[in-house]
Amino acid sequence: MFLTISTYGAPGRPATDLGFLLHKHPDNAQQFSTSHGTAHVLYPEASAECCTAALLLEVDAVALVRRGKGKGRGGAPDSTLAQYVNDRPYAASSLLAVAIGSVFSTALKGQCAARPELPGQRLPLRIEVPVLPARGGAGLVERLFAPLGWTVTARPVVLDERFPEWGESRYVSLVLEGELRLADALRHLYVLLPVLDDGKHYWVTPDEVEKLLRSGEGWLENHPEQRLITGRYLARRWSLTREALDRLALARLAEADEAAEAAEADESGEAGAGAGECDDAAREKDPASSGEEGAGRPVPLAVRRCEAIIEALRKAGAARVLDLGCGQGRLVGELLKDPRFTEIVGMDVSVRALKEAARRLGLDRMPERQAARVALLQGSLAYTDRRLAGYDAAVLSEVVEHVDLPRLPALEYAVFGAARPATVVVTTPNVEYNVRWDSLPAGQARHADHRFEWTREEFRAWARKVAERHGYGVEFTPVGPEDPEVGPPTQMAVFHRNDMNEQHSRNETVKEAEAV
Repeated sequence: MFLTISTYGAPGRPATDLGFLLHKHPDNAQQFSTSHGTAHVLYPEASAECCTAALLLEVDAVALVRRGKGKGRGGAPDSTLAQYVNDRPYAASSLLAVAIGSVFSTALKGQCAARPELPGQRLPLRIEVPVLPARGGAGLVERLFAPLGWTVTARPVVLDERFPEWGESRYVSLVLEGELRLADALRHLYVLLPVLDDGKHYWVTPDEVEKLLRSGEGWLENHPEQRLITGRYLARRWSLTREALDRLALARLAEADEAAEAAEADESGEAGAGAGECDDAAREKDPASSGEEGAGRPVPLAVRRCEAIIEALRKAGAARVLDLGCGQGRLVGELLKDPRFTEIVGMDVSVRALKEAARRLGLDRMPERQAARVALLQGSLAYTDRRLAGYDAAVLSEVVEHVDLPRLPALEYAVFGAARPATVVVTTPNVEYNVRWDSLPAGQARHADHRFEWTREEFRAWARKVAERHGYGVEFTPVGPEDPEVGPPTQMAVFHRNDMNEQHSRNETVKEAEAV
């Protein structure tokens, strides 16, 4: 089982920097023990112009059978002979992926203590895998690697050159060429080698979901073959596949939120500009806005949305509030300014976004009394979470439209069925208003990651069904200037749990009487 990684030098960057990245000196041939044999690392060529590292894995067939508990490839019930006579020692598979993870573990993480600037550099790479099982053929190999920036050459291997009439085997000879970070290249191989082989030499456990998401971070959430990759990597275990797909969907949402906020900050010229969360465009401005945020500057829709949400929370008398899908903490920061909100919890699937939220909020510099009012949690709305129970209100600001429609019921139950806050505020774009955005091409969604955008009638139908199923009442409020033909740019639904509606009505009556 054989793999080579080559790179080419440039002025000021010798090709032998590959040795620093792999943490393997080009002058030494090294060997490492693995669970199923011995891995060798050597450099057939190492010069300033070109450097090639080779990983050779010698598989112990007897150890493979013993660890497979007497069964065949991957624990499958093959015949007795197939336990010992098979392609495992020669064809790249999960065995090679595990060797990559073990032998090149530091490079896989993108770390290099000796030269910390190297892991972030994109290098001209050429990766060769002479024999790769490809269930799906050369076409599938192309579909898996090409979207990641590789130029793919996958030549089918004939069964026997002496008998061409037998045709091609299920193996290909693979060459990948492209300019990528070495860590990204290794992660692609770590995930996609066993996917193409469509089998693993070990039992797939829930830990594999974490391995997949860790190695797929930054590319798998947007890969066009995401479902196939996830299903095969997790050996078609549906419960694990569903968990991974749900978390990838939410990771994609978090990435979209971060990109939108970064674009908004760039355009406004300050990191903390705006108060809304999950902006659909880099900085939404109301075409018909007459309000002023500053000298001659229209009030962004994000600000109007945040103001509407906070007003709804105040009207509901909420003190303990959840911001679900909090991103980088814009709404959390605005809620902290009002002392009536005594406990504010921001939750997001992205650890990176939460770290940025903590930085923006200045949690490490915040007075102890103020810091006691806020908490940031990492979590997924695809699952019920006991930590979310018992709050006065929850906010889903520009979140639902980033969730695939088949997964929306899981989010609905997690919020309305399990957490059951007294009040839930949901905002989402009004697709009818899109015709008023001059910069938005006809038929295009406001954000590339939106899985759908609802009309006013569609949003109200969904909200009413959710309210009926989970025992809530619902009322609707426009956000932004309301166009007489197409309505407001943002639509907002405020849900009140039915057992709280009676108390809410009594409170409103008392307020009216006091006003009189």
